[in-house]
Amino acid sequence: MSNEASVGRSSEGAAVQSVDRAVTVLEILAREREAGVTEIAVELGVHKSTAFRLISVLEQRGLVEQNVDRGKYRLGVGILRLAGATAGRLEVTEQSRPVTSELALEVGETVNIALLSGPDALYVDQVAGTSAMQTRNWVGQRIPLHATSNGKALLAHLSTADRAALLAGPLEKFTRRTITSVRKLEAELAEVRRLGYASTAEELEEGLVAVAAPIRDMAGDVVASVSVSGPVYRFPKERVPELGVTVRAAADEISRRMGWTGGER
Repeated sequence: MSNEASVGRSSEGAAVQSVDRAVTVLEILAREREAGVTEIAVELGVHKSTAFRLISVLEQRGLVEQNVDRGKYRLGVGILRLAGATAGRLEVTEQSRPVTSELALEVGETVNIALLSGPDALYVDQVAGTSAMQTRNWVGQRIPLHATSNGKALLAHLSTADRAALLAGPLEKFTRRTITSVRKLEAELAEVRRLGYASTAEELEEGLVAVAAPIRDMAGDVVASVSVSGPVYRFPKERVPELGVTVRAAADEISRRMGWTGGER
């Protein structure tokens, strides 16, 4: 084995060990509420300087903070941010399931719940419809925002600056129908805001049509979207407005379950 390969494996192993130790620090603070550098070092089995470096990195990320009066460390507010993201995902899934199950039964098609996750939409729940041929399981998959109904429903309700940042790069073309012009997409997103629902027709996959509407939280912010999707022969363009109204009503019901009391869309 070459020296270069040996160094590479050694560096990789050290990085993994550092991550493991950092996670252990968080677990210690979660258990003990507060702990000093010496206590953490002893439990980790490392020198105090090593423990201090780990704590410093976590502190820079807001995951750990120091109690100035006691000189000890505790979990920081950054943990709440991470936990909040998970809690929000779980809450949307829990609150939407009765509605999505009913919606799938009513329209006979696949229903999905998606969240904005960085530059993509992340599918977190799916309910299969009663139709003989169903689309694949999308749960856990990330999808492009500009080529999907869920993505458009989420994009449409971002601030102008946030939307511009997500659409700054070239828009990938998936089919001949994919919208790759930001100007044209912005015009469609304005229509999404007017109608209260978004739609795509074979923009991500040939033969796949979908309709989605935004889900709001207690503050009225869009936190997720719900969609109905199916093959183009069951989703002719004449059916889209009807499905849009149905999906929008389902999204509003989920939003009410999330604490939304109505108001301007």
